Amino acid sequence: MIRVLLVDDQPLVRASLDMIITDAPDLTVVGEAGTGTDAVRLAAELRPDIVVMDIRMPGMDGIEATRLITAAPDAPQVLVLTTFDQDEHVYGALQAGASGFLVKDMELDDILAAIRVVAAGNALIAPTVTRRLIAHFARQSAPTAATPATLDTLTTREREILTLVGLGRSNTEIATELHLTTATAKTYISRLLTKLDARDRVQLVITAYESGLVGLR
Repeated sequence: MIRVLLVDDQPLVRASLDMIITDAPDLTVVGEAGTGTDAVRLAAELRPDIVVMDIRMPGMDGIEATRLITAAPDAPQVLVLTTFDQDEHVYGALQAGASGFLVKDMELDDILAAIRVVAAGNALIAPTVTRRLIAHFARQSAPTAATPATLDTLTTREREILTLVGLGRSNTEIATELHLTTATAKTYISRLLTKLDARDRVQLVITAYESGLVGLR
């Protein structure tokens, strides 16, 4: 059973998500919070598998709450709840340790699937989401000019793969573009995760962006 903590300052949103999740046989809501402060406290007390986190809340926002929650030992995964097109803080949530995004107008089945994916320790970084992230935030924060020292360990092919991950390509798209098998593309991404000490694909996207690889393409 996947244990979920819901965090949103709007009771109606929490009630709607609670109803959806409760109907799923493999998911259960163990708590709800209306502020970032309460979210941090309840995450420590209830030890959920995943926190569904709103960004915009009074007082401590979802970004700071995510940062504190993910910094704790044996931290739960955090799935950010966002309106996306209006939200200007999604990139900050990624940097704070969020592993994916739950868009408020998603289909019900997609919401449940997103919770399951992130709770399993995977990043929910769909290609279309990544492309919109890069397009939106590239105009707001310039990537660092210097290439991090950790990138010096990468081969030319691994840099190509990292750039494509940053651009939002799926494994299949990477394989097609570089004339590889999908299995080979997956192997390269596993190597990148290890070499860059990245938690998941989300962190690879951040690295590609901050190092300037995405901007150079």
